[in-house]
Amino acid sequence: MTDYATLRQYLISESESGELTFLADYPLSALCTFKIGGPADFVVYPKTERALISLVEYARSIGVRYNVFGNASNVLFDDPGYRGVVIFTSELKSIKIDGPIITAGSGMSVTALSVAAYRSSLSGLEFTYGIPGSVGGAVYMNAGAYGGEIKDVCISSRVYNPETGEIEVYSGDEQRFGYRESIYMNSPLIILSSDFRLNESDPVEIETLMKNLMNQRIEKQPLDLPSAGSVFKRCKGYFTAKLIEDSGLKGKSIGGAQVSEKHAGFIVNKGGATASDVLKLIEHIQEEVYRQFGVEIQPEVRFIPAE
Repeated sequence: MTDYATLRQYLISESESGELTFLADYPLSALCTFKIGGPADFVVYPKTERALISLVEYARSIGVRYNVFGNASNVLFDDPGYRGVVIFTSELKSIKIDGPIITAGSGMSVTALSVAAYRSSLSGLEFTYGIPGSVGGAVYMNAGAYGGEIKDVCISSRVYNPETGEIEVYSGDEQRFGYRESIYMNSPLIILSSDFRLNESDPVEIETLMKNLMNQRIEKQPLDLPSAGSVFKRCKGYFTAKLIEDSGLKGKSIGGAQVSEKHAGFIVNKGGATASDVLKLIEHIQEEVYRQFGVEIQPEVRFIPAE
């Protein structure tokens, strides 16, 4: 039997010492960009790497399930919520700039990182401007947009390995970046910070590119409605959003979930959408695209089950 009473006492003690803040029985719909999800037993914000590591070690020692997120911008939480501890790294947002190298904490937003790079006349992160995710989340899934990918600039990451109890560094090919994947996916590794190698450039050119990319996002994406970004991975030889649109699914709704009328690659929460609505709509889209075009499309949004 999971020892939640002991965990609560631990969180209270750590909170009183200033190591973290926490919320109990809190709706995840208020903490993710999809605005979907039932209550988590505990939501915790560690204020330091040490506090994060200690919390993970303690949760493991008493058999409590946990999951670590940055800004929860690419996830779909379950309707019953989450049994265990949901950990957000948003307090881990340190930044250090040393020549062309920027070291950023996993909880820093990639948009803030791109702005910091611009202010230091460093180019390479413009494509992340406007992405609502965190550094850790972007590295975790090798986020990309407008021809750029994290793998192009991320040279190493410091991670905590809960299975060894050690802080480890993964560099270069060790990070195993691929299309929307990395070594960190489907592993226990927790990203603490990452190093990015950028290029010196004219800040006017950097700013112009950032503004142009942001204007494209505003023009083409449904930023006015809750979503988790692009729902499906790119298909080799196809534009996934066009496949969905050509299948006649633009505007298709199940419950409060809808294929965006602005961009068919997005599923938006029109109001009151549930995780069940989204999952059913994803399945329907996959079936229709395969029926009409014989193409199998795979989601990139992560579904986090309650248990």
